[in-house]
Formats: sequence, structure tokens, C-alpha cells
Amino acid sequence: MAKKKIKEKKLAKKLLHKYRLVILNEDTFEERFAIKLTRLNVFILTSISAISLVFLTVLLIAFTPLREYIPGYSSAKLKKEATMLNYKTDSLVQKLEVDKLYYASIRKVLTGDVSSLELNRDSLIEAAKNDLDILQVPTNREDSLLREKVGKEDKYNLFEIAGDQSSYVLFPPVNGTISERYNLEEKHFAVDVVVPENTPVKATADGTVIFAEWTVETGYVVIIEHNRELISVYKHNAAITKSQGDLVKSGEVIAMSGNSGELTTGPHLHFELWSKGYPVNPTNFIDFE
Repeated sequence: MAKKKIKEKKLAKKLLHKYRLVILNEDTFEERFAIKLTRLNVFILTSISAISLVFLTVLLIAFTPLREYIPGYSSAKLKKEATMLNYKTDSLVQKLEVDKLYYASIRKVLTGDVSSLELNRDSLIEAAKNDLDILQVPTNREDSLLREKVGKEDKYNLFEIAGDQSSYVLFPPVNGTISERYNLEEKHFAVDVVVPENTPVKATADGTVIFAEWTVETGYVVIIEHNRELISVYKHNAAITKSQGDLVKSGEVIAMSGNSGELTTGPHLHFELWSKGYPVNPTNFIDFE
């Protein structure tokens, strides 16, 4: 055990023993450059240099045209020519098959092996009418966008319900300036209405409070479930006046507007409408300003 430790000490001493590399002027023996080295430093520098050299060589071969001069790598020019020849061969094969069918038809005509076909004038006219019926009118990009927009509006239409629809009116929760509008692309499924702090926030319709609690991101939040699978959401309130399970009437005060929560940027009401599980643009049904 002692001999092993002595050997290890000698090895460490050899590796860490310092040497001085000096460059002298041959005529005047003036010292121009000097550096202190150890065997360990030389070994580390040599290893790093070798690894760097290998890495740079691999990069040079992989990402430069020099790889074409290394045996085993195919030339980019040869690849391009092979691809073009493949395309031409495929085209020639298709052309050959078409010519075969054409020559076979000519051979049948020359030999008289042609089956007769009786044409009916009325059937031709009826076929032309059917073709006109299934003709599709080409549309441009603006027309497609308009169709998509109208389709979405119809999908989220609150009043597309059977029964007495004219009596179902939504009450504006607050009146103020809209600072940020409903935007599906940015996933902002609400309107932000700027109002003074402690402005009364009112229920947009009759319903039941299903949530009235504090959240870290949006402060005091009230969620009301209405008839016809409609849900309204009120966020960033300074205080709430209702509790979960309370019944509210349209226009009844449910909270006081504020600036609560981490995601708020000032006193305002963040108002959302959801119909049958889909977000709805509140400005389509409520005038906030």
C-alpha cells in the first residue's frame, strides 16, 4: 500500500513538475519569449488541439464541397444528374404506355374490331344539364374569408334558438371605453372595458352564480350561468357582492370593478361570454360605450 502511494506521488510530481520553455536570439542570446509548462498542461493542450482538429475536419468534410474529393462520398453534380435521369426515365415510361394504348386503338380500327355505340340526342342533352348543375363557381380569397367569418358568426349566434327569441336581451355589465377587443387569433376571448375603480358591475342576464372567488392571475372573479347554455365571466374586480349559488337578476350589481390580479394593467372589467362551450364576441350583442 505504501509503495502504491509512493508511486502515485512520484507520478503526480512528474506531471506537475514545472519546465520553462525559452526562445533566445541566436546572436545575442537575448530572451525573446518564455513560458512555464508542466507535463499535465502539455498533455491537456495536445488533447484539446487534437479534438478540435478532428471536429474542424469533420465540419469541413460535411458542410463544404471538399467532401466530393474523399473516396466514398458522391458528387453533388452526379446526384443532380441521376435525379434528372430518373425523372426522364419515368416520363419515357409513361409516354411509352400512352403510345401502346394509342397503337392498340389504331390496330383495332384497321382490323375492324370496333364496337358500335348508339347515341341518343335526349340523353346527351340530359347529361349536359347534369354537368351544368354540378359546375362549381371559382371563389377568390376574399370570398372565402367572408364565408368563414359569416359561418363563425352564425355558429356563435346567441339568438339562434327556438322559442321566443326577441325577449332575450343582454344587459351591459358596465359602460366605458373598450381598451382591448375580442380577438380569436390572440386567444383573447373577451373585451376589456376601462372604467373608474369601484364602478358597479352588473349581471348581463338572469342566472345563477357558479363561481365567486379570488384568483392570483385575474383577482376577484364572478362567473354566472344563464339560460340557453350561456355563461358570462367578470374578472379583475376590486370586490364581489355575490356568493356561489346566489340567484341574480339582469342588471343586479354583482361586483365592484378594480385592478386586481397579476395580469391586470389598470382599472377595467374583463368580460367574457360563452355559448354552448364556445367563446362569443360580446360586442355583437352588447353596447358597452
